Amino acid sequence: MDTSILNSIKKMLGIEPDCNDFDMDIIIHINTVFSILTQIGVGPDNGFVISDASTNWSDYIGDTQMLELVKSYMYLKVKEIFDPSSGGVGDAITRAISELEWRISVMVDPSFNGEE
Repeated sequence: MDTSILNSIKKMLGIEPDCNDFDMDIIIHINTVFSILTQIGVGPDNGFVISDASTNWSDYIGDTQMLELVKSYMYLKVKEIFDPSSGGVGDAITRAISELEWRISVMVDPSFNGEE
């Protein structure tokens, strides 16, 4: 199922797709995470940005196995910036982000894919 990047992140944050009050903030955070993913080695070499809800996940990456990790990573990173949690919940989110970063890094490593 191909969905809007912005709307799917808004949904996971508990924001209705038709509520545009926080779109600019969320878009900025999404684009920040895309920059991080580019540095990790995911997505187009020249980076990726969105400007509204018209950009879908398939516009970013076609690898469905990695895409599911990227969606979770995107949500957690945006949540961490946009709506930070404190205490145990915040610690759990930070650990989940670290694990996803590691797993995504492994997936883009050429030796993981049998390319070396």
